[in-house]
Amino acid sequence: MAAGWQRQDFSSPTGAMLALYETPPAAPVKGVVHINHGLAEHAARYAPFAEFLAGRGYHVAAQDHRGHGYTTAKDGSPRLFAKRNGWKKVTEDTAAVNAHLRARHPGKPVFVLGHSMGGTVAMNHVMRHPDTVSGAAIWNANFVTGGLAGVMKLVLFFNGLGGASKPAGTIDALTFKAWDKKFRDDRPAFGWLSRDLSVVDAYVADPLCGWPASVSLWRDFLKGMQYAADDTHFARVRKELPFHLIGGGSDPATEGGKATRQMAERLKKAGFTDVSAEVLEGFRHETLNEIGAEAEMAKFADWLDQRVG
Repeated sequence: MAAGWQRQDFSSPTGAMLALYETPPAAPVKGVVHINHGLAEHAARYAPFAEFLAGRGYHVAAQDHRGHGYTTAKDGSPRLFAKRNGWKKVTEDTAAVNAHLRARHPGKPVFVLGHSMGGTVAMNHVMRHPDTVSGAAIWNANFVTGGLAGVMKLVLFFNGLGGASKPAGTIDALTFKAWDKKFRDDRPAFGWLSRDLSVVDAYVADPLCGWPASVSLWRDFLKGMQYAADDTHFARVRKELPFHLIGGGSDPATEGGKATRQMAERLKKAGFTDVSAEVLEGFRHETLNEIGAEAEMAKFADWLDQRVG
């Protein structure tokens, strides 16, 4: 982990002890970027991005979500958000970190960014607490709706007969394992994450990454996806709020960026006036760990600078 990405314990009102990473204090600070990581990974992996943004004048923070990384909770366990109301507690943890950042930098704009599952967390935060953010970046995310959500609920019901804390084997097979097959010529597992196989090797070697999520966690995550997919939850969000969307043209998790394009269309249809969306040709799932990531980091920092003014 890079020296400029420092971990501390942060006590959440939900009872979780969050592993919270932040860049060191710097002056002047233009704004704040609050990162939410994806499923089966952790916030320490965002160190290079955090240090890059810090160099552009932004304070950056990210917490390990419940069930991930070094975060602990008496009502949870590794690979599980909480025994009850898991998604609610994840979003409350996120809101607590947001409040901490706003208190630390009063008057400064706070941008929430989420990758994959973190994109769902970020969208839920925007919908629930729209006055606490100055913009949202939703990267490589896909919100399940309609018949597919029904199928997932049915599969999780049967997977859960062996216990909600057990791995959701069928869902894992339909997602991670199915995506592996598309890139098996590159690497037997997790080649769908990036064309940079050294990054994929590091992910596979990391004991805090790549694990099969529990039935309970998937059930909670599905609730979050359905909440994020409901346009009625945009009612309190000001239409000038900037959105920055990214998808990978070769990312199976977003159907080759189809989910990103649909999200952009949905936001514009809902009346949002500042929507930036790009599907990156050749990119797989992890934009920040792809070949060519440096250019995308710079473009995002430029986007932030324009919104900060």
